Amino acid sequence: MNERLLPTPSHTIGPFYGHALPFPGGGAIAPEGHPDTITLHGHVFDGAGVPIPDALLDFWQAAPDGSLTGAPGSLRRDPSTGGFLGRNGVDFTGFGRVATDADGHYALRTLPPGNTGLPYISVCVFARGLTHHLFTRAYLADGADPLLDALPAERRATLVAAEDALRTYRFDIRLQGEGETVFLEFQ
Repeated sequence: MNERLLPTPSHTIGPFYGHALPFPGGGAIAPEGHPDTITLHGHVFDGAGVPIPDALLDFWQAAPDGSLTGAPGSLRRDPSTGGFLGRNGVDFTGFGRVATDADGHYALRTLPPGNTGLPYISVCVFARGLTHHLFTRAYLADGADPLLDALPAERRATLVAAEDALRTYRFDIRLQGEGETVFLEFQ
């Protein structure tokens, strides 16, 4: 029988996922103590500018050498107990998952992406009230880029992280309203 199934309607994706999807060390992509470590941090805001305390962010990026393979094993399990062992602290996976805290803040410790062109980190946002997750990019520099060049200056600025001191970048995500972050559509 070759029956075609119809799609079901979308449902809000949170906040219940916050109990099962985050894992300890999810924001520690860079191996512990690596000298090239950078920090990407910021807040996730709703349309009224209120911080969202239960958003979940997935991050993907190229390794410093530009490769996209990453090492497997962001989530290692203890073979005897099935419990969480954490990352091995040596391999760069290129993937991170971070929940926002009670103030809507997140922090990711990683290595500078070595992709071709401007360095960026891909971000996927899950939050209550959204029927679909949202995709965006956090560029760590401003300059010539096909995506950025296609945007007006005020919209472009929503994709460029502000460089702070000590290899730290601030990237706030605004889901709606004034200063709304540019979100990408994939087909």
